[in-house]
Amino acid sequence: MTSLANILDNHAEGKSSVLIPGGPTITYGELRDEVERTAETLATVVAPGQAVSIVLPNGLEFLVSFLAVARAGAIAAPLNSAYTLDEFKFFMEDADAQLAILPEGDHAGRDAAVQLGISTLNATLDAQGRVHLSRQGRYLTDRKDIAGPSPEDTALFLHTSGTTSRPKGVPLTHANLLASLRNIGDTYALTPDDVAMVVMPLFHVHGLIGVALSTLITGGSIVVPPRFSASRFWHEQSATGATWYSAVPTIHQILLMRADDDSAPQESFRFIRSCSAALAPSVFNDLESRFGAPVLEAYGMTEASHQMASNHLPPGSRQPGTVGTGTGVEISIMDDHGSLMETGRTGEVVIKGPNVTLGYHNNPTANEEAFTNGWFRTGDQGILNTEGVLTLTGRIKELINRGGEKISPLEVDAVLLQHPSVSEAVCFGVPDVKYGEAVQAAVVLSGDISEDAIRSFCGGHLADFKVPDRVYLVESLPRTATGKIQRRNVAAQFAL
Repeated sequence: MTSLANILDNHAEGKSSVLIPGGPTITYGELRDEVERTAETLATVVAPGQAVSIVLPNGLEFLVSFLAVARAGAIAAPLNSAYTLDEFKFFMEDADAQLAILPEGDHAGRDAAVQLGISTLNATLDAQGRVHLSRQGRYLTDRKDIAGPSPEDTALFLHTSGTTSRPKGVPLTHANLLASLRNIGDTYALTPDDVAMVVMPLFHVHGLIGVALSTLITGGSIVVPPRFSASRFWHEQSATGATWYSAVPTIHQILLMRADDDSAPQESFRFIRSCSAALAPSVFNDLESRFGAPVLEAYGMTEASHQMASNHLPPGSRQPGTVGTGTGVEISIMDDHGSLMETGRTGEVVIKGPNVTLGYHNNPTANEEAFTNGWFRTGDQGILNTEGVLTLTGRIKELINRGGEKISPLEVDAVLLQHPSVSEAVCFGVPDVKYGEAVQAAVVLSGDISEDAIRSFCGGHLADFKVPDRVYLVESLPRTATGKIQRRNVAAQFAL
């Protein structure tokens, strides 16, 4: 297997590949035919190496369009359907998109493409489960033979989440993605018997690489609702026999809060995976206790084609509060001067591996900052123990410096979440005249508790200088489209 064009090969023709709740079930043979036909159609309007913005919700249309773009040798550049006009224009222009695939009807993505002079196509699904591309009400029917991509060709173009700066373009090759998919499949022992529930958006590496493509490459089946629905989750799991799912902690917490009301089973999945944000040990323990499945926290980022480390299936080790060991990826810790540090020291997490991007798009300054002696600097702070287990202690630029004391907001988050009346918590730093930065936090409550009582609780578990000076009691926390909570956004909304 040399590219994404091959990931549907060598699987049983009649085996289910994609299950759409309330819609069609597509076999591997049918999906392969759909992708080949669509790729040959796309080849008449886009050339190999050109970027295609895919602005579609989760569903068969997205999967066929994505795989067809890859099969045609073009570059898939999926985008969040909820972006504003200006955001679409920035991301499309930065990727140098030559084509945009969208749903029918009015859409800010279409307006952005028109303003930029980018051609657009509609993607629709007929009653037989076939995906059609159309323009101005007419299906595209012309087809062109295609050679397919090489491993070194760029397959996927994404952007960083921009937590510390303007989003940077991240090109990932077919070889990058295949390395990551193999790592994920090996880590979780994925087989054709597995059925994965896709609850994360497919425009993001977590849902696309971490779940959908890693399942398809190993011959399993994916359940793809249009969006995550907590009220439908357990019904769909039971109806499809799903064996695993992966999500951000926010979604895990929602499922836990609703578990009894939704009659969630006491024994459910082969495993539950958590990634894209830190999972508090208390939530880890609650998940395992309530849903009767091992919880495996993983560590990923866009620049590494998603996964870099993970805890392991039983009888392997899984430790709450850690992200496990490297999964086909070298991991080390580096100091501020670019030297690797000995085990047990805290510093910047750095990685090497065939899944890592070769560099940011048209951004030599960012590349110079990101790569040191062949190691990619993640921007995360962490510590490795003697067994190679990685514990993350925060984003380097998110560490709170209170009068010279460096405080990890993750540590404070974990303590806040231990309180039985706190369902969500985010700690952050704010400017302070006396100390340079002060510690504050925002919490969503599940019971009746006062700010003073929460601060007193923290005082029993943290040194005085780590206890938040202010705790905001809020109804909800701002999130990105992928469910991430960015500390700077929380600070801006509640403190600044």
